[in-house]
Amino acid sequence: MANASPTSLYSGTNNQEEDAEPKFKYQRLANDMKNILNADVITCAAVHLKFLIFGTFRGRVYLVDHQGNLVNSNLRNSERNHQIAVNNVDVDARGECMATCSDDGKVNITGFFNCDNNINLIFGKFIKAVALDPDPRAGHRRFIVGHDKLVLYERNLLKNLRSTELCSVEGNVLSISWHGSLVAWASHIGVRVYHLKDKRSLGLIKWEVPSQGRLENYHCHLRWSNEFTLLIGWVDTIRICEISKRKSVETSANNYPGYVVDPVSTFQTTFYICGLAPLTAKQLVVLGYRKERSTSFKALRPVLCVIEYNVNKSEEVCTDSLTLRGFEEYTVNDYSLGSIIEENRFYIVAPKDIVVASLIENDDRLEWLIKHSKFEEAIELLATHGGSVPVHSITRLYISHLLALKQYEDAAKLCLRMLGKNKVLWEEEIFKFVKCQQLRTVSAYLPTSDECQLDPHVYEMVLYEFLKFDVSGFLNLIKEWPSHLYDGLAVINAIHDNFRKQHADHLLESLALLYSYQGDFESALRMYLKLQNKDVFQLIRRYELYDAIPKLIIPLVQLDRERAFEILLDKNKIKPAVVVHQLEHTPEYLYWYLDSLQKVDTNNAYQSKLVSLYAKYDRNQLLPFLMRSKEYVILEALTICKQEGYYPEIVYLLGCMGGVEAAEALNIIIHRINDIEMAIEFCKEHDDNDLWHQLINETTEQPEIVAKVLDGIVDYVNPAVVVSQIKLGRTIPNLRKSLIKMLWHYNLQEQTLSFAHKIQLEDYFDTHSEVVTLHRRGQQVFCEKLCLLCQRPVIMKNTAYNCIIGFKCGHVFHKLCIQGIPADKRCKECKQWANDLDLEE
Repeated sequence: MANASPTSLYSGTNNQEEDAEPKFKYQRLANDMKNILNADVITCAAVHLKFLIFGTFRGRVYLVDHQGNLVNSNLRNSERNHQIAVNNVDVDARGECMATCSDDGKVNITGFFNCDNNINLIFGKFIKAVALDPDPRAGHRRFIVGHDKLVLYERNLLKNLRSTELCSVEGNVLSISWHGSLVAWASHIGVRVYHLKDKRSLGLIKWEVPSQGRLENYHCHLRWSNEFTLLIGWVDTIRICEISKRKSVETSANNYPGYVVDPVSTFQTTFYICGLAPLTAKQLVVLGYRKERSTSFKALRPVLCVIEYNVNKSEEVCTDSLTLRGFEEYTVNDYSLGSIIEENRFYIVAPKDIVVASLIENDDRLEWLIKHSKFEEAIELLATHGGSVPVHSITRLYISHLLALKQYEDAAKLCLRMLGKNKVLWEEEIFKFVKCQQLRTVSAYLPTSDECQLDPHVYEMVLYEFLKFDVSGFLNLIKEWPSHLYDGLAVINAIHDNFRKQHADHLLESLALLYSYQGDFESALRMYLKLQNKDVFQLIRRYELYDAIPKLIIPLVQLDRERAFEILLDKNKIKPAVVVHQLEHTPEYLYWYLDSLQKVDTNNAYQSKLVSLYAKYDRNQLLPFLMRSKEYVILEALTICKQEGYYPEIVYLLGCMGGVEAAEALNIIIHRINDIEMAIEFCKEHDDNDLWHQLINETTEQPEIVAKVLDGIVDYVNPAVVVSQIKLGRTIPNLRKSLIKMLWHYNLQEQTLSFAHKIQLEDYFDTHSEVVTLHRRGQQVFCEKLCLLCQRPVIMKNTAYNCIIGFKCGHVFHKLCIQGIPADKRCKECKQWANDLDLEE
């Protein structure tokens, strides 16, 4: 069959966007039909599942297959033709015969492949409509002819025809549609429905007369969508009628028909109706003839419209304008619409053209969507309904489309969503981004897992583009991507070849990471230190690079002293001797290190170095350190303190040395530090008479501090010694107050001693009384108790053994067994004192 492209058959209407997805695809019938149409004009048509039947202006009838090829049949017999144009053609359900009528007054019933059931009727009047029984079980026995009355013809077993007038008609019968027991026909005033079993008309559906012309000048299009639903399209009005059974009570009471015709929906169209057919439960396919005319007053293209209806309202879902041969010369009655509902196929019949409209299939929809760059909808359709087009083909076209629109981010996301773990597709599509220099965009979506790992060259291209245009992004990728994805040495060489000072920080960090990935940790450490990047400490710990530290100790401390000392203070990782050796020429760093080492190891071997370091960098810690530590040489420490003039530290060290040095320390306190309280405390600490006398001799010449000395020597030195050193007549400030305080202290001390002595005596006598009472207390002895020596009961009747001895520990013995109380009066078992109990029976 010759196919016509969709654009040559239809175009969108003014009410529809040009890029709206079509509902139908169109194909023009050709083959033998082309020759037929060149010689004749179609006036009517009937569509069957097996074939198509066309009546022509010359009275001929043609049987063709669905591709437009003639089928050999009895129709080629010229005797079966009409003399003038065929008005109507109908075919039985089994596709074995047809009925035709014409204005020549003839009705022909013709078998396609045998003549057993052929019938020729001549009425001598115009016959506009004829219908065969749609019941496939009825054979060819019944048919209905419409003229000025509606007549049913039945053939009996003897093949004789019997006619039955069903109903009179207002004017003439214009069209007939038969389904089951219901027959619908149109007259000059409206549409009637007749029930064959009840033999009654169900009523008249009157039709509004058009403003232009008469009602009979328009073909009435009747179509049963199911057994009880009738579709009527006439002039520019569509009516949906439901045939429902009337209630039995109402039927018997009023003699009404058993069924009622209910118009459930009525709506107008913007065009004249040339045919209609059901599409879905609430949608119709309607062939329309436009009411408007062209600028040259010729007919416009006919339209094929899908209408969705509800109660008394409708909406055009889609409308296609059809370019049929000779459409400008046709009238509304020149078109007709046939359909094969089971296949959703519709035949648009014009005098010189036949076009098949089929619901667009998935592959057709995909082709249209792709052609109109609606790739997202195409992918969704393919995922939902499937199709013969590979999804990867659509995806690749979609990616190219997005890149052409410079929607690089969307294209990259699409790669991630659709390419999945297909390595081949990834490597093919990635080169599209190379051409656009947009590898940076797709980098975030590239697969990096072991399940889908691309060629190393792909990752290297991405890194090179970042290195060239986005150094910060380059560094991020080095951090994020596993190092096995690419050749690290190649990337390192690329950095050196493209090193730019303005990006030195990022490039050095990238080199550090790459060197560490390659196992060249010393180079990595050097990069980090050049960069002053504190990640060097993380690198050292992660890869245990402690052997590389000794030469880098000072740079590490300069970078971050706290984090450097966390590593350097771990003696299991690096020995203190190594650190001290490296820091000897930087005393301040050495001080920081040894100070930190002292906090974690108070017995370290470098405490002697801390004396001079504290003296130089942190004197506040010097004296506490001298007092706390014993691991330094006192003479060396004393020399350092004397050089710096640190008198408190000198006093402490001299005090530790004792003897003459202690006297020197006291002298420094009195004459250098000038702190009499400190001097007094120093003497108290050493409690040496020579020191006290030195203090007294030094202070009695200074009246203002004599009182302080008197206050301090209480309990240590006889105050009389101090007082005796004071020259007569010398005024001593606060002397009276100091003497009173001293006397009060001695008085208080005497009272305290007296009270203590009294309490001690009372406690002694109380304790003595308790002991006496305890010794005099009786001891309970049970008959069951045994003598520990003879193992017999301690109390026995009528025996000499009833004399017993008990001890404070609770042990009891027969007196005869123990041979008297021991000299030390202690129990032989536990050495407790005896209670001297002599018990007689």
